[in-house]
Amino acid sequence: MPALPDGEPVPADGSLPDLVTRSADDAAGVPSSRSRFGVYVHVPFCSVRCGYCDFNTYTAAELGGGASQHQYATTALGEVDLAARVLADAGLGHRPVRTVFFGGGTPTMLPAADLVRILDGIRSAWGLAPDAEVTTEANPDSVTPESLATLAAAGFTRVSFGMQSAVPHVLATLERTHDPARLPDVVRWAREAGLAVSVDLIYGTPGESLDDWRTSVEAALSTGVDHVSAYALVVEPGTKMAAQVRRGELTLPDDDDQAAKYELADDLLTAAGLSWYEVSNWSRGPEQACRHNLAYWRGDDWWGIGPGAHSYVGAPDGDATDDRAGVRWWNVKHPRRYAALLADGRSPGAGREVLSRGEAHLERVMLGVRLAEGLDLDVLDPPGRRAVAGMVARELLDGAAAVRGRAVLTRRGRLLADTVVRELTA
Repeated sequence: MPALPDGEPVPADGSLPDLVTRSADDAAGVPSSRSRFGVYVHVPFCSVRCGYCDFNTYTAAELGGGASQHQYATTALGEVDLAARVLADAGLGHRPVRTVFFGGGTPTMLPAADLVRILDGIRSAWGLAPDAEVTTEANPDSVTPESLATLAAAGFTRVSFGMQSAVPHVLATLERTHDPARLPDVVRWAREAGLAVSVDLIYGTPGESLDDWRTSVEAALSTGVDHVSAYALVVEPGTKMAAQVRRGELTLPDDDDQAAKYELADDLLTAAGLSWYEVSNWSRGPEQACRHNLAYWRGDDWWGIGPGAHSYVGAPDGDATDDRAGVRWWNVKHPRRYAALLADGRSPGAGREVLSRGEAHLERVMLGVRLAEGLDLDVLDPPGRRAVAGMVARELLDGAAAVRGRAVLTRRGRLLADTVVRELTA
């Protein structure tokens, strides 16, 4: 698992720096750019640790006593209480939550009743917006019709299944344990419960052919889901798969293979009526897009609950001499340390950083250009605006959109998004 970033210490009480605090008058009407607020809940438990995964996850055997799944909901609710107090002290406690996302790990390793308890705690702390989106990730083998019905009845609106592949040998390489034949059943159960359904796919697994990838995308579409995420496999240093590649036991695909698989997915998904709205995400319409992830890409505020979770709160529009744009912080990684700090009445924050307006601008370009809606060219600095014409000529940006004042990636541009960002921010 990657190390946490360096940063300045987080105060023991978790208080935010004064750059993001609002006065009582401001709190009565926070500007719209800072009124949107979401909550991420990290559930760090998995039945097994997949060889490619570098997320902050643990099996029960790794954790042992002191950080049990049985105690986790109570521990997480302790951070909800702390977050409510910190945001209230900063004049930010009045905002209803627009999106909640339970990720991991495998959140549905917890009993449905525990997930409901955490959601109820979030609802009690801030309230949920009337149209709030509440998502949980799940593995196909970690849900039942009854558990999904319990979640839906409590206010969950969406479930995202980690399908990854429909091909047994690909799943075996990824060390995924579910039966791909189970996916149609779990999608049907979720829909019968009234939940919107998304599936996550991974392409570029060692040994995966183009036909294997076609099989996986077509299997996902055959369930009738309205949202698909497709991510290229990235083998991170320190993972089991990285060691297998280093020893020559596995061979990674080349860039051309990855590009061909992305283009095939885009062709199949588009033909089935799903449109890309972010480089790695397709939905049947705007209402089926994942609003929680859109909030990240658009720079909204969020609080991350759980070990290793990150949070962000932006500063209000400041005067021209104030270079501070917001604060980001992250929690300690290990569940035992996380639980111990909260039990002691202290923030689980491990470190934080104040973003300058230049850093925030760079992130806005990096994230905004990945969206199908594109980026307003007025956001760019003069060198970035001057680079647009050349990228239109190279078919990285859409020419018609550029005439309308927006930087919108072409499909070729989506494949080379990092290049586009570098040139727009040079």
